Parts: sequence; C-alpha cells; structure tokens
Amino acid sequence: MILTKFLDRDAATVAPDLLGAKLLIDGVGGIIVETEAYHPDDPASHSFRGPTPRNSAMFAGPGRVYVYRSYGIHWCLNFVCRGASAVLIRAIEPTDGIDLMRERRGLDDLKTLCSGPGKLCAALGVTGELDGRALDGPPFDVALPRHAADAAVGPRIGITKAAEIPWRFGVRGSRFVSKPFPKA
Repeated sequence: MILTKFLDRDAATVAPDLLGAKLLIDGVGGIIVETEAYHPDDPASHSFRGPTPRNSAMFAGPGRVYVYRSYGIHWCLNFVCRGASAVLIRAIEPTDGIDLMRERRGLDDLKTLCSGPGKLCAALGVTGELDGRALDGPPFDVALPRHAADAAVGPRIGITKAAEIPWRFGVRGSRFVSKPFPKA
C-alpha cells in the first residue's frame, strides 16, 4: 500500500524519487540508477492516444507495471503512476542474483548487465507475462530509498517524439546508467 501511495503522483515527480530504490523480481535485481518519465499529454507516451489493449495497464491505476516490447525486440518495464503516466526503469546497479543475470544475458561485465531498459528486462527475466501486475506483491519486491539521490537530469533517449523534454533522471556519477548524462 505504501508503494501504491508513493506512485500515486505524476511520473515526472516519481521518476527522480525512484533513484536509489531497490527493485527485485523473484529475488533478482538491484538499485535503480536511471529512469524516464512519460505523461499522457506527452506524444512519446504510450498513453497519449488513449487506452488500447497494448497499454491497458497504464490506465489500471498507480502501483502496477506496464511491460511492452520495444521495436518488437526488447521488453521494457514501467511503473504506472497517477493519471496514466509511467516511469520507465532504464537501468539498475546489479546487487542480487548476479550469477543468474549473467546467465540470462550471456555476459560477465557487471557494468553493462542492466544498463538499458532491454538489458535490464533480459537480466531480470521480465516478459509480457508481468504486464498489469501489482508492484506491491510477488514476484516484485520494491524498497523505496531512504534518502533522495543526487540526480542528474537530461533529455530522454531512444525516442523520436518530445525527446528534448528533460525527464531522464540518473544517479549522478553512476557507472551503471545506460548512457552518460550531459555535463551541467
């Protein structure tokens, strides 16, 4: 219930506040170090054109996950927030189940294991089967951060519409983010 209340805010507010949270899926995961926010008024958001069978989880209320395939290849994990807004979990610092993540990804490099939304989902075993599930129960375990992280802010990446909106957030100095942030 605490997590649902935390997520019952606009995604652009939630996204930087998720930095430093611990995300585990069936005991595998780590510390969230990079996020991006998407809002229904944002042409890059999947909720922009209203509800569809694909994005129905975004309209199910805060505290659920929205999982979709990017370009038909990579799974992407989002935390649904207030008003069909969502936070894309872009990268984590691996801490738990590292051997299983390495096996799933077929690589050893800890830095690149979960440094991007598709990599993260592959390492954590995220598939469309999780779409719409509540975050406050199995297989998820989310521990919110005790303190605000020192956040770097920049434009979103990997999109063509509204990419300039500064709704990409990362733990400043983390070597586990997907791409470096612009220098301030």
